Amino acid sequence: MKAFALNEHIRFGGGAPLVFIGGPCVIETEEHLLCLAADIQQIASELGLGYVLKASFDKANRSSIDAYRGPGLEKGLAILDRVKHKLGVPVLCDVHEPSQARAAAEVVDILQIPAFLCRQTDLLVAAAATGKPVNVKKGQFLSPEDMKNAIHKIEQSGNERILLTERGTSFGYHNLVVDLRSLVILRGLGYPLVFDGTHSLQLPGGLGTSTGGQREFIPHLARAAAAVGIDGLFLEIHDAPERAPCDGSNMLPLADLRRVLGQVRTIDRWLKEEAWTSTS
Repeated sequence: MKAFALNEHIRFGGGAPLVFIGGPCVIETEEHLLCLAADIQQIASELGLGYVLKASFDKANRSSIDAYRGPGLEKGLAILDRVKHKLGVPVLCDVHEPSQARAAAEVVDILQIPAFLCRQTDLLVAAAATGKPVNVKKGQFLSPEDMKNAIHKIEQSGNERILLTERGTSFGYHNLVVDLRSLVILRGLGYPLVFDGTHSLQLPGGLGTSTGGQREFIPHLARAAAAVGIDGLFLEIHDAPERAPCDGSNMLPLADLRRVLGQVRTIDRWLKEEAWTSTS
């Protein structure tokens, strides 16, 4: 497997400890993001996990035209930049258009390609051209094997710092299902693997003008994914999900994070120590 270091403390792949990627669905205010990220950072640090802050400056894929999307590119990136430097944490955010990639790369450490856009060649090429690591979420409509095409587009653009993220597969109307075999297949494509334990539990369009979710299953799927073998865990976190303007029904409450991460860390350490022992 190809592995890469994000910084001197965080490495994806190659048997390195699990990296936690987490934060709110979208930037609400700078104060809220700073406080939430600081709490998450503290929990990850106490558990000995590398932490990457996730927050979006714009959520272009909304059920309703009236849904809150975020502060936008310029203001959102400015907020991410200030929070990043105040806390000293790397940052991940998604980009939706090729024109956003270069501006985002000046601030963030990992560019994320949303699942619905994972086949968009121009977007993949633009993100790859920045030289920043690119996290590609597998489309809900794709088989895991099909992600080799997204990988090839990024590789051909001169970038091999790639993460692949499983986030569930469409299962009829308004539902997703996680096939754990997909984790094994995606890992076989040769790049570090991330499991998104919150978007995997969305009920797309399930509330009519917004997306529903089943966050009560997050701990179970996160533990299961860790037992199969992952390099990163992605969870959207909120201190009050019931009041979140975006994806609240499938975000993990901050109050539950320490317990969930602690369990996942234990499984991850056991699995990787077992793998090391069996090959040494």
